[in-house]
Amino acid sequence: MILTIAGKELRALFASPLAWLVLTVVQVILGYGFLKRLDDFLQIQSQLAQLASPPGVTELVAAPTFATAAAVLLFAVPLLAMRMIAEERRNQTLTLLLSAPVSMTEIILGKFVGLMAFLLLIVVLVLAMPLLLVTSTRLDFGLLAGLTLALLLLAAGFAAVSLYASSLTAQPMAAALIGFGLILAMVFMGETAGDSLRARGWQVPAAFAQVFSPLKNFEPLGRGMIDSYAIACSLLLAAGFLLLAIRRLDGRRLRG
Repeated sequence: MILTIAGKELRALFASPLAWLVLTVVQVILGYGFLKRLDDFLQIQSQLAQLASPPGVTELVAAPTFATAAAVLLFAVPLLAMRMIAEERRNQTLTLLLSAPVSMTEIILGKFVGLMAFLLLIVVLVLAMPLLLVTSTRLDFGLLAGLTLALLLLAAGFAAVSLYASSLTAQPMAAALIGFGLILAMVFMGETAGDSLRARGWQVPAAFAQVFSPLKNFEPLGRGMIDSYAIACSLLLAAGFLLLAIRRLDGRRLRG
């Protein structure tokens, strides 16, 4: 049933002009940034050749492109997720879905998987840009793998937060604003809260605060380091907000 719901949501996204618009804008921004960084790299390549261990195209072109993609997803994911639950509430179709013989977990996970399938397309397109250079230069495939995993985990966290936001209101645009606000608050406040708690000597609360700091969890993987704690924090963030969305819909079903 999860895959059935995921397929329905994925088809709905591909049928939505907004999703195509978001995908187009994302690719234009990332494509332009990639070509600009590649041009800058080619201009300084002769200078880099004089260094003992010069950074390559993966470090100077691919890594910044993935970092830009992370920032762009902050805006794109709430727009893609805003209709998934909010519009069903507005159109009175959510009641039919809640009355169907499926669990709240299956509904939320199905919508989450459908959204992640669309976001996977964006990640693949980002990865394809540096891979196009594989025949003309040397790539650091380990760093590319870390960057891809980091972007996927970041997208999963943003998707879970945005789905929860969509469950809070019947207005899609309000859901997008709530999702964007929650993500932005975590980006700016999560790391600050962790540093503040750590400075007070509260190591356990500081470690827990990292769950709500998605960009901090992105950083080590973005440098090619397999940080198991950063991966665990990213997964906990996604799982936590999916659980909140499930509880929200479960409460709505109980209220009728």
